[in-house]
This record gives sequence, structure tokens and C-alpha cells, in this order.
Amino acid sequence: MPEQSFFVDIDSYQQKKDGQNTYGDYIKSQRYTDEGRLLAVLSDGLGSGIKANILATMTSTMILRFLEEGKDILKASEVIMNSLPVCQVRKISYATFSAFECMDDGNIRIVEEGNPDFIHIRNGKVLEHEPRVITSKKFTNRHMHLYKFKLEPEDRLIFCSDGVTQAGMGTDEYKLGWRREGLIKFVEDEISRNPTISSSHLACEIVKEAIRKEPGRKAKDDVSALILYFRQPRKLLIFTGPPYRQDRDAEYSKIFADFDGRKAIVGGTTANLISRELGREITTEKYNKGMLPACSHMEGVDLITEGILTLTKVLEYLNEGYDRWPDDAAGRLIELLLDSDVIEFMIGSKLNQAHYDPDLPLELEIRKNVVKQLEKILSGRYIKKVNLKFI
Repeated sequence: MPEQSFFVDIDSYQQKKDGQNTYGDYIKSQRYTDEGRLLAVLSDGLGSGIKANILATMTSTMILRFLEEGKDILKASEVIMNSLPVCQVRKISYATFSAFECMDDGNIRIVEEGNPDFIHIRNGKVLEHEPRVITSKKFTNRHMHLYKFKLEPEDRLIFCSDGVTQAGMGTDEYKLGWRREGLIKFVEDEISRNPTISSSHLACEIVKEAIRKEPGRKAKDDVSALILYFRQPRKLLIFTGPPYRQDRDAEYSKIFADFDGRKAIVGGTTANLISRELGREITTEKYNKGMLPACSHMEGVDLITEGILTLTKVLEYLNEGYDRWPDDAAGRLIELLLDSDVIEFMIGSKLNQAHYDPDLPLELEIRKNVVKQLEKILSGRYIKKVNLKFI
């Protein structure tokens, strides 16, 4: 399908209830690039710990499965609302949820049951939407809210569990909790200070601020935030490895130079190729941080790193997952990757004899395999649009 003008930037951040080993909230999202469609759900299991996690995971999985199969979000949610059990003691759902289906053109459908109402920010102000209310035929005290509207560029949607809105409940300052009004004020202030704040950073700031409201800054419940940001895509081109045919060096160097977005070069041979073809000088930092070679600089390029060692370390870091990435070449490349929406890789197919050694680990022998693993984790876990072009 044709490339869309806008991008759905989605990310989340969570904190477990203090003293628990697992999250009682569960967040799951899936992007279908070929269909221009994104699905996401945030479910809050009753209580905390493993039991809550199982309930939330079951709810999220059921919703996404229905939607993945192309079932209408209303019909899917009705089935789930009538199927999920209710606690016989407290007479409430074993798990609440917020789910949405968003298209690349901005059309979105949202269904919520039991979670705090989502927040829609446009031009620094909150938009309120009148929901279609549906009552369960089986559980008459269970009501579902359905919304349908179209996003505009720079719109943001904030979804959260009640661990956010109820943060600080019972304290002198927040007797009834932080509440939705407090969250709205905080989000408005954050966007005012940083109008282009990413979904990742905003979700993180919301959760951390909620925990600051708690005595001793210890979460009294699971705290989760899921953010959607509809905007122009941030594009990144990574050129790694020289082209298979040397007579096309100039062609691909021009493609790199003309790219409308941020640019990175991964590999010394590739950097020298670009330097030669574009007549641009390379300067290398005097000190490297960590065990990886130091980064370099060139006019018109956002980052230059060493090649296969750095790519392998990037893959390792992404698989491990960190709250803060190590301050080395791989960490700097990850920051660039995760702050981008559409990531293009140009991967040269010319063998680098320095790495083509059967005695070396596989990740040092075949650059293609490393990049393919990066594509999988970036598009899967981090919901990026990634395109690979082997040249």
C-alpha cells in the first residue's frame, strides 16, 4: 500500500507494585505495516502479582486475537465483556482494559471497560468525547465505552491503569489520589516544555511522577502508562557495509547524502567510502567509552560508529533491555534508533575479509544475520517500521 504521511508513535512504561516480582498490569501492541494498522491493549488485573498478571494477560491476549482475525472491535469487546468472569466477593471485573485499533490515516476506535478514561490532547488542550455505552447482557453492572474519531497531526492519547490516577491516595496532599485532573495538568506541562516529547519519554515521566506521589516513593499498586502520538514520521537511514559492486559506490553515496532524515554510518570501510565519494573529512573522537571503538564525525551525518562489533553490541543491549543505555557507541546508536519511527538499512553485500573467518563467532562473520535480528526486535518489541535493502 502507498506510504502514509503520518506515523503512529506508541510506547509504554510500567512499574511493579512494591514488593512484587511481576507486573499485575499487562500491555501488548502489534503493528501491521502492510495493512497500515496498529492494535494495542492495556489490561489491569485484579489485585497484584502473579494472579493479576495472569488475568491481565488473558484479557489482553483475547482482545488482540479477536482483532488480529479482523473481527470488529465492538463485537470482539462484547464477547469478551460477556465472557470474562466477575469477582463474586467484590462484584467487579477480574481485569479491566483499554484497547484500540488505529489506522495510519488517523482513524481510531477505542474501547474501555473499568480503566481510567483515556486523555486526548490536541493543541495543548484536552478534547472530551461522548462514548457509546454498552452494557453486558450477562453482567448488568459491567459497562463498556466505545469511541470512534479521527486523529489530527500532533494529537496525543494517554491511557493508564488506576495505579497512576490513584497515586498518593490517603496522603495529606492527595487524599483522593493524583486523579485524572492531576495527570492532565502534568501532561499539559510536559508537552508545553517539550512539544516533541516522544511517547517513550512521556510514558516514563508519567509513571515516575505518579510514584513520586507515594509515601517513600514506593508504588502501592502497579503503575502503567501507554501513549499514542500521531505525527510526521522521524526517519533514519543507516548505511553499513560497502556495496557488492564498487562501481555503484557513487550512486549509493548520493542516495545517502540526499536522504530526508537523520543518517548514520556503521563501519569504518563504509565511512571511508562516503568520505571519498562526497569529499567530506572524517574526524574521530579522542576517547572511546567502554570497550567499543570511538565514534567519528562527518558533515551531514548524525553518527558514525565501527561496524559489526557495534551492531552486535546493539543487538545484545536491545535483547537485555535497560532503563538507561550504556554511554558507548552502541548506546548512542540505540538512542538514535529508538528516537526514530521509520528506519531504513542499506546493507552492503561485499565481504569484509577482516571478518570472514570461520573461527570467529557467527555474528562477526555475517552482517546480514545481525541486521535481520535487529529488524525483528525493532519492529516487534519497539514497534518501529524497518526496511532492509541489500546492495
